[in-house]
Amino acid sequence: MGGIRLQRAISFLAVIGLVLLSAALISATSTDQYQVYLLGNWTAPFGIVLVLDRLSALMVTVTSVLAVGALWYAMTTNTDKKGEHFHILFQLQLFGLNGAFLTGDVFNLFVFFEVLLLASYGLLLHGNGRLRTKAGLHYVVINLIGSTLFLFAVGVLYGVLGTLNIADMAAKIAVAPQEDLGVIAAAGLLLLVVFGVKAAMFPLYLWMPSAYANTSAPVAALFAIMTKVGIYSIIRIHGTIFGSEAGELAYYYAPWVLGLGLITLLLAALGVMAARGLREQVAYLVLASVATLLIGVGLMSPAALNATLYYLIHSTLIAGAMFLLADVVLRGRGTYEDRFESGSCMPNAILIGSVFMIAAIAMTGMPPLSGFFGKILILSAALDDAWFAMITSVVLVSGLITILSMARTGSLIFYKVLPEESVPASECGKPLNRMAFIAVIGLLLASPVLVVFAQPITAFTEATANQVFNSAVYIDAILTTPAVTEESK
Repeated sequence: MGGIRLQRAISFLAVIGLVLLSAALISATSTDQYQVYLLGNWTAPFGIVLVLDRLSALMVTVTSVLAVGALWYAMTTNTDKKGEHFHILFQLQLFGLNGAFLTGDVFNLFVFFEVLLLASYGLLLHGNGRLRTKAGLHYVVINLIGSTLFLFAVGVLYGVLGTLNIADMAAKIAVAPQEDLGVIAAAGLLLLVVFGVKAAMFPLYLWMPSAYANTSAPVAALFAIMTKVGIYSIIRIHGTIFGSEAGELAYYYAPWVLGLGLITLLLAALGVMAARGLREQVAYLVLASVATLLIGVGLMSPAALNATLYYLIHSTLIAGAMFLLADVVLRGRGTYEDRFESGSCMPNAILIGSVFMIAAIAMTGMPPLSGFFGKILILSAALDDAWFAMITSVVLVSGLITILSMARTGSLIFYKVLPEESVPASECGKPLNRMAFIAVIGLLLASPVLVVFAQPITAFTEATANQVFNSAVYIDAILTTPAVTEESK
């Protein structure tokens, strides 16, 4: 008992410290200057660099806030007691995530991917179970394939360019000879496939709903940021090395991202409608939010990226809350769990049902919460795009499907309940764990906060988008950062 208490104390203090550090990182990037750290004091491109800018600081901050809610829920429901290494794996997962957001080197990105994936394999299987093991096997296999493709793409790019530093790669692609452009473009598309696996982009998403639906609730909540690693990688890697300085290859990947994002969104909406349980439905809702982000990235404009980043904050934190809320429902319904069938009335059904309604409004993008504003911003950014009619149609139709599906879910779980006298006491659910419910409320509060403070938040995301699109400054900042000498200390 003493061991788990010590682990909990250290782990929770670590994530609280990460939140405070994230706030300091946000403050440090307010001047639009890049903070470049030379590992081993080797200058780029010969050494590995860590780069802090607005985008990486934002991703670290979202990760840290999500981690607090997921870890609190794990501790208050004793989920962390179901395996000896939960807290170690949890912290290792955060290390891999934050490393991926801060690295300025493609091979180092691969290394951090492997770190976070190794931790996620253990977390996914935490607590055992047949369905969890089956989903975990699919998850491991598809990610091993993705890692292999990553190495192939990196090897090709290194063979042609002679570097894996992101800034140096961008500089060399800008002046690459004509005969090398085909190979570079092919390697870039192979990298897009790899990031598509991480982001669960069509047709590479089939592993995701089962894996997220069958793992434990706090792990699924933390995994809400996992798909965003793929989105971030597309923005950072492709947006830099195939950015405005890339000549003929400038943003050549964008139509692929946009088209596949639209297909993913439609299939995700159908998955939400066809889901047989609440956890599975939430997994498809996460897929729908990822698809919306892909559409924003595919539009390739500062306005679209501004909207995408705003929606990323919203979708990550609300998805985490939804996974935790689905577990609250599962525990409250007893033997009926989260299946879409009439069951016994759960304890505190009015409170849980009210929170579910608010979460569903936020997740499906209905006014007046942040999901609505995020989608409006993305559609506004698409006004001048040739695909505007298609984008609007897909977003609205998929949104209508998800709204109707969530209304049906709420009705089945909270209204069409069996009379209490017809349900044996052995089948009744557990009382609401109010301490654990704090995590749900805390993450869900992100939606009204994003609305109330929309002006300063969108001002930050707008500045972030402009910084990302100004890739020449990113390249110059990294390649001109000098090594630390005695005179410069």
